[in-house]
Amino acid sequence: MMMYPDVRLRRLRVNDRMRNLVAETRLHPDEFVLPIFFDANIDRMKTTGSMPGVETYPLSGYQDIAAGIQDSGVNSVLVFGVPSHKDSCGSGAYEKDGVVQKAIAGLKENSDMLVIADLCLCKYTDHGHCGVLDGDGYVMNDETIELYGRTAVSQAEAGADIIAPSGMMDGQIAAIRIALDDAGFKNVPIMAYSAKFYSAYYGPFRDVANSAPGKGNRAGYQMPCGNRLEAMREIEMDVAEGADMIMVKPAGPYLDIIRDARERFDLPLAAYQVSGEYAMIKAAAQNGWIDEERIMMESLLGIKRAGADIIITYFAREAARLL
Repeated sequence: MMMYPDVRLRRLRVNDRMRNLVAETRLHPDEFVLPIFFDANIDRMKTTGSMPGVETYPLSGYQDIAAGIQDSGVNSVLVFGVPSHKDSCGSGAYEKDGVVQKAIAGLKENSDMLVIADLCLCKYTDHGHCGVLDGDGYVMNDETIELYGRTAVSQAEAGADIIAPSGMMDGQIAAIRIALDDAGFKNVPIMAYSAKFYSAYYGPFRDVANSAPGKGNRAGYQMPCGNRLEAMREIEMDVAEGADMIMVKPAGPYLDIIRDARERFDLPLAAYQVSGEYAMIKAAAQNGWIDEERIMMESLLGIKRAGADIIITYFAREAARLL
């Protein structure tokens, strides 16, 4: 192997043009997905303190909402909803006129955006868990995935391009695939939240979506943070059940999982830079401790370099405008 002084690696770093020419990892707005929130209880846009710059929209003004996103170069969104009512079985998740169903239909009627529907019951149950509880407070798996299937069909009927189940129930992908196929939606793909960890990074999201569990926690179904091999088992099962895309969530603290998934599976791989990751960067920047723009882009580049094909991020619009 030739060494210095015959080899000078700095030759390829002499200026921006040279560095751009030999860049190994590049970001593009087409890879970004912007999470967006709709609230059935409001009539004007609002924001939440723990998520600066993230808007929650009413069920109106879809053309302006879409234009504000697409003008940045972002053309894909992940839709979440805050319902007008909650109950023990999360019926608002699968109502034909539910908040997410209305939002999906409104966006599809007023734009050509790719609309991904998050699928879970936690935002719709009065106890805040991702499924139906038994008398002891345990989330009943099989009863829950039946409702996931109903929810997926209602979202597809509203016009969702992709269904993204996030509840981490066993067998959820197979149940949803069967339900979609039986309802005539054989061409609607599933983006599986395959390796979703029981993480402390979700806090700001729960402020926006009002979805924190009333009692207990989600450790009984979301993955333990230290389990690298189990993450591969979860992804493998989702692939076997019919997932079209797989996801790792959160992204930044789990770059090793993203890399493992990239090396092992050949499906499109998404990574979700979650609310806590976003909020930490925003808070540090507001205090003048970091350069927000550079940290934002470096964090996204790291996720891409680890192997992600798709990056779900609250920075989508800001990052896209810089590319």
